[in-house]
Amino acid sequence: MTENNQKQLGKTLWAIADQLRGAMNADDFRDYMLAFLFLRYLSDNYEQAAKKELGRDYPDPTTIGNGGRSPLSVWYAENPDDVTAFEKQMRLKAHYVIRPEHLWASIAHMARTQNGDLLNTLQEGFKYIENESFQSTFSGLFSEINLGSEKLGRTYADRNAKLCTIITKIAEGLAGLSPNSDKLGDAYEYLIGQFAAGSGKKAGEFYTPQRISDILSEIVTLDSQEPKTGKRNYLASVMDFACGSGSLLLNVRKRMGARGIGKIYGQEKNITTYNLARMNMLLHEVKDSEFEIYHGDTLTNDWDMLRETNPAKKPYFDAVVANPPFSYRWDPNEALGEDIRFKNYGLAPKSAADFAFLLHGFHYLKEDGVMAIILPHGVLFRGGAEAKIRQKLLEDGHIDTVIGLPANLFYSTGIPVCILVLKKCKKPDDVLFINAAEDYEKGKRQNYLSEEQIARIITTYQSREPQERYSRRVSMDEIAANDYNLNIARYVSTAQQEEEIDLAKIHAELVEIEETIREATTRHNGFLTELGLSPLPGPDQ
Repeated sequence: MTENNQKQLGKTLWAIADQLRGAMNADDFRDYMLAFLFLRYLSDNYEQAAKKELGRDYPDPTTIGNGGRSPLSVWYAENPDDVTAFEKQMRLKAHYVIRPEHLWASIAHMARTQNGDLLNTLQEGFKYIENESFQSTFSGLFSEINLGSEKLGRTYADRNAKLCTIITKIAEGLAGLSPNSDKLGDAYEYLIGQFAAGSGKKAGEFYTPQRISDILSEIVTLDSQEPKTGKRNYLASVMDFACGSGSLLLNVRKRMGARGIGKIYGQEKNITTYNLARMNMLLHEVKDSEFEIYHGDTLTNDWDMLRETNPAKKPYFDAVVANPPFSYRWDPNEALGEDIRFKNYGLAPKSAADFAFLLHGFHYLKEDGVMAIILPHGVLFRGGAEAKIRQKLLEDGHIDTVIGLPANLFYSTGIPVCILVLKKCKKPDDVLFINAAEDYEKGKRQNYLSEEQIARIITTYQSREPQERYSRRVSMDEIAANDYNLNIARYVSTAQQEEEIDLAKIHAELVEIEETIREATTRHNGFLTELGLSPLPGPDQ
């Protein structure tokens, strides 16, 4: 499938969503649509794996007819005594099981024929996938998808009919997609972006604009390059502690290549978004053994894996990326004051947990790792507890680069944001400031960064070269003299210098102009006198 066809698939599905959701909230409809897209993906993969496992025993689809039966349902009916052994093998090889009646082909056939049992069959299928397919991966995956919601209809029959319509239209939109296509993941990402555009402030809970994600991903993978060849080497692990739908983690993986990352780790507090992230990983062909997404609160650090008391077993990450909620209000207790993540720096204020998120990620960064985090500009200059945290991070040499981005890049907020790059073993004794606040393209609703503008940020980050009104390396002495204030405009102003006015030169030019006017008036009056007309008054009259 070409790139244009990939984009067209996403647009086709979005048009279906826009047409069918009616008065339903975009966030609610998103969950239904993405769940059905995911079921199609799981079904395709499972049927391909089953065909390979059964070999010649897999029924020929051309001999089955149009009754809505899948080859797998035929095999199940003809080989009841072998089903248990077959499913055991599928759990080992495909890592999950889907019963024939729950496969997308069967569900789509029920939808096309307006089968009254569709809703019940879907509920049973989702429950089976969650609890019996492969529990470690799918447990609770569809927990937020309420097929009994009155938003679908007041009665069972109304809800069933609505689902039949939605699924039929989605099936039609996916009709040209081959079973082994890997483009469903691209369509999933496209839809997430489109739903985010319509979600306003809620979009911040699950979506980082793709081009900002590109910057963070490039920064944390650059240092994994081999010095001589420039080829990307290997990241044993990458972590996003506020991972949303997981797109930022997937962007890092895409840049490194599937074999360039050992394991992906993510944490997400919102359960709906947590489920989106797990689906997103699987849709992008990340095996369940290659990622671990945890549902829980990052600030209270309730992930047991991270609170491992044995330092040798506690995980530390090669790269940390994050776009946490901006200026999130939290309620730190006394125990958190002694938490190893915050003990050496202090607690962020209740009014803004920005530094609490930063310190959490930084604590779990390896000594030679790189962390890139998106934060509001306030972290650069606010006083009080934040000033103390900022000062210690600077004195310890951990803040490597400050990148200022333009305003109105996010669906969730119009404020300008910054990217902080942190390292535990930073080499240069200065901080690189990049002021890209004026470097953007205007869109219909949001501003955006072009490929060239992104490349300029990355190239400047790599070279650390100064550029007028764009970038500058600032010594720690100068930063200390500014009371550790990192307000970007203090160090790199984008303002154009006003041209100096030479008053003497301007005066001479005005005198010359007046003399020219006087001479022209005298000549003109001479002509008027010859014609017997009254002369014009001179410039001095």
